[in-house]
Amino acid sequence: MVINPANIACVDDMYRKHNNWLSIYIQRRLGCLEVTADLVQDTYLRILTKASLPDIKDSRRYLTHIAKGLVIDLYRRRNIEAAYLELIANAPLTSSESPESHIIMVEALNEIDMLLRQLPEKVRQALLMRQLENMSYKQIAAKLKVSVSSVEKYIAKALQSCLIVNIEMQS
Repeated sequence: MVINPANIACVDDMYRKHNNWLSIYIQRRLGCLEVTADLVQDTYLRILTKASLPDIKDSRRYLTHIAKGLVIDLYRRRNIEAAYLELIANAPLTSSESPESHIIMVEALNEIDMLLRQLPEKVRQALLMRQLENMSYKQIAAKLKVSVSSVEKYIAKALQSCLIVNIEMQS
């Protein structure tokens, strides 16, 4: 994460003017002071890394937009973690999982979720049908009401996106 030095003074001004308001705004959605403090900090950190900032008059709207996204991301992460915990609770006991491997798995699932949400709808559906339901391209085409050629392109695009993300994560 690279901080844009040009934004420091503007973000400092935003912080002084709107920090209390932003804390209350997020607190009302979460009800937890510690998580609220983290999301407030993350909001300002995101703003610091932006190439450009809105006019001063739009500061609250901009802060709201970023904070809402962070709150949504938090709820998604919590849902993914809850689903994962339910899965391992219902799985046969083979070995106990360490806290570190639990965190790594939840983070990996979050990254997969973020990647899938960035794909166009039909591309995402085709990939999930192929990988999770083991459907053939012909079956996917019938279900999505597209040609087999389109399904091939969808799968190729999805796998290419996964490859690009994997390369970015390794560099």
